[in-house]
Amino acid sequence: MRSEKLNFLQRLTLETLWIAAKAFAVMPYWFKYHVVENLVFLLIYHCFRYRRGVVDTNLRNAFPQKGERERAVIRRRFYRTLSEIFVDTINMAHMSERKVRSVLRVRDLEAHRQAVAGRDWIAMSSHFGCWEYSCYWAAYEPSQLLVAVYHPLRSKVVEQLYRRLRNSAYATTVAMKESLRFYLRNRERGIDGRNLVMGLISDQNPPRRPDSRWFRFLEQDTIFFDGGEKLALRCHLPVYFVRMERVKRGCYEMSFERIYDGEEQVAEHEITERYVRRLEAMIVEHPELWMWSHRRWKHKRRQHAGC
Repeated sequence: MRSEKLNFLQRLTLETLWIAAKAFAVMPYWFKYHVVENLVFLLIYHCFRYRRGVVDTNLRNAFPQKGERERAVIRRRFYRTLSEIFVDTINMAHMSERKVRSVLRVRDLEAHRQAVAGRDWIAMSSHFGCWEYSCYWAAYEPSQLLVAVYHPLRSKVVEQLYRRLRNSAYATTVAMKESLRFYLRNRERGIDGRNLVMGLISDQNPPRRPDSRWFRFLEQDTIFFDGGEKLALRCHLPVYFVRMERVKRGCYEMSFERIYDGEEQVAEHEITERYVRRLEAMIVEHPELWMWSHRRWKHKRRQHAGC
């Protein structure tokens, strides 16, 4: 995929940010996670009150059964998570294999490795914990390459910075609109002889279409991207739900739960429904780890007369 050209000032800004990120990434753990993270939390939670209204509305609508005090606890813990994710993301600017294994563990590794050996497959992820670390799956299975499907950002500089952070020996990035074409072009040989893992963050807010399917999710009518389901059915790819569990600051454990085997006959939207139910259960269990600052419910379902 061809990169957007940057002018001189944009290139200078990008290189400055990249050098700063690299320098930050090699700093001691205690400084990154006990000094910088705490400072970020102070700024976004107490000073700037970053998207506080969006977070409060989302929590109130998702957990109407909880009291104000319970939701306030979730809100504070969420901002802690958000501060940590900021540090985690910049930490990706310098990531050796040894460091990868210190920030990401894989549960039931051998069982999953055997289940997907020699196959392409789809990983349906979410904005839960440090989702960016899921790019490092291939550090545990070198015969596979993660293809991180993403939405390009408006800022050319930030877009290129994120691509540098995400692209590595373990993963490559592909814009969502190009993902199907990319997979069909590379599925026969893979990339460098490696099988492809199509990584989709499937809990984003998709454009509303006349035929959009609505799911009941966290007490609200919600639409989801269905690209993962369509790709799975068209190419007979198994689909796995990616579960992330926080071990400690800057460290996660990842596991995979199969929701489609690539051959089963399923009803329309069934694969997406299985993803939604697992995501909802994971959020209810650890609500502070989901990205409540996203405007997830911008679309409202129209109520028809007589229904």
